[in-house]
Amino acid sequence: MKIDGRNIVGYDYSIGTGLSFQGVNPISNSLIPEQFFIASQEDVEVAMFKAREVFCDFSKSSLEQRALFLEYIAYEIESLGDVLITKINEETGLSLDRIKNERARTTDQLRMFAAYVRTGNWLEATIDTGIPERKPLPKPDLRKIMFPLGPVVVFGASNFPLAYSVAGGDTASAFAAGCTVIVKAHPAHPGTSALVGQAIIKAAKHNNMPNGVFSLLFDNGFTIGKALVEHPYATAVGFTGSLGGGRALFDLAANRKRPIPVFAEMGSTNPVILLPEALKNRANEIATNYAASITLGTGQFCTNPGLLLAIGSEELEQFKKSLIAAFKLTNPGIMLHKGIVDAFVHKSESIFSESEVKLLVRSEKEADTGQGRPVIVTVKGTEFVKNPALHQEVFGPFSMLVECESVAELYSCIEYLQGQLTGTLIGEPSDFNEHRNLVNLLHQKVGRVIFNGVPTGVEVCPSMTHGGVYPATTDSRFTAVGVHSIKRFLRPITYQNAPLDILPEALKNRNTLSLVRFINGKYSTKDID
Repeated sequence: MKIDGRNIVGYDYSIGTGLSFQGVNPISNSLIPEQFFIASQEDVEVAMFKAREVFCDFSKSSLEQRALFLEYIAYEIESLGDVLITKINEETGLSLDRIKNERARTTDQLRMFAAYVRTGNWLEATIDTGIPERKPLPKPDLRKIMFPLGPVVVFGASNFPLAYSVAGGDTASAFAAGCTVIVKAHPAHPGTSALVGQAIIKAAKHNNMPNGVFSLLFDNGFTIGKALVEHPYATAVGFTGSLGGGRALFDLAANRKRPIPVFAEMGSTNPVILLPEALKNRANEIATNYAASITLGTGQFCTNPGLLLAIGSEELEQFKKSLIAAFKLTNPGIMLHKGIVDAFVHKSESIFSESEVKLLVRSEKEADTGQGRPVIVTVKGTEFVKNPALHQEVFGPFSMLVECESVAELYSCIEYLQGQLTGTLIGEPSDFNEHRNLVNLLHQKVGRVIFNGVPTGVEVCPSMTHGGVYPATTDSRFTAVGVHSIKRFLRPITYQNAPLDILPEALKNRNTLSLVRFINGKYSTKDID
């Protein structure tokens, strides 16, 4: 498939303002030849109008139709073959193996949502039949179902050009819910976005989806994103990126005449608590694992372990020696684009400027242009507690070791943490028995508690929670990964004393969809007499 740099507005293509921009190869720091046209305000209006106009039809599509659409998007992405792989590599500098793994994750999650759509469980069909003869007042017939919100605006993420981008988890879950989608492409990988957008349109046409079920708009600034969020037809926003970007979108959405929810995943320092017996028994192993985890993908994961916490001891000193030895052997890596490199350098230097922060270890190799040089710093627990500047995320191959003088100080450090995506406990059974309250503390801070592992690596499955307390996300009640992320784009509607022929199929007396329904306080697959 040939890349088309025009905006996709439903089934039409537009050159928007007529102005264009180009992608940049992060390895060579050179412009990539293709031109991508910046969307106009008219493109926003038309895309949003189409999305609203066809929302009703799309929301009423059968579960099977929606599932087939999702499966066909996966098929079309795979059909792009090496054209897509090569373009992602050119635009991001990511390794071919990493790209292929991410493509598999993206297509797998599309198929996962297709399978989940078919179950209909997410509809949460709930029925309380009426009792007209009840005294002193009749009981009404009440039937509840989850209903899609409407047009959803999705922002492509920089660090996952497929899995959190044009056909990523936000788009997949919104389509699964029955919402139309308008994506604002990330300017760091416009060619990748265009190819995937074209694949979605091909799948939509093949499955007779309405014109307007999907649009893709380009902009290398903030104008189009702002216009989409503020548009009166938008009903929700999905975003993965920085705290600054997510908070700006959240504020825009809250200040609308009719506020809408923004489901923003904004990163995390992902604290790792190193408990005494574990350090005593396997300090070298833990150090080796974490040197690898901190530098995995040049640290460009929202679950990167940016914070290590431990109580001072001989075992901790041995761990530090092992960590230094392993970390010196790591290499600088290409970062996704210049903006990320600049932010990494700026935030690293900002941390270094704090008087009590000391360098623990750096990669022995200097960084070239476009690269991030791995680094770990250390600070005392007392200083960490009183200095909020030390709590910020440094996106990249960076981590901070917080050395506490006592158990009480360790607990105090954790209490002062902001919301996080993950919290990890490294310990032996005796550690966990002695420090059970640490789990309770983490419950108040994180969306996922990990035992004896690393936070990098997010399994895409129904049990996964990829979310957390603000500022990790804007709404801790939801996950951005797994089938339950569909809940972000649904709301409950109750029908009271409705004629049976008006009810949605899932709420009728005959259970033609073979759903598990909650009827009069009990789960059942039976028809209603």
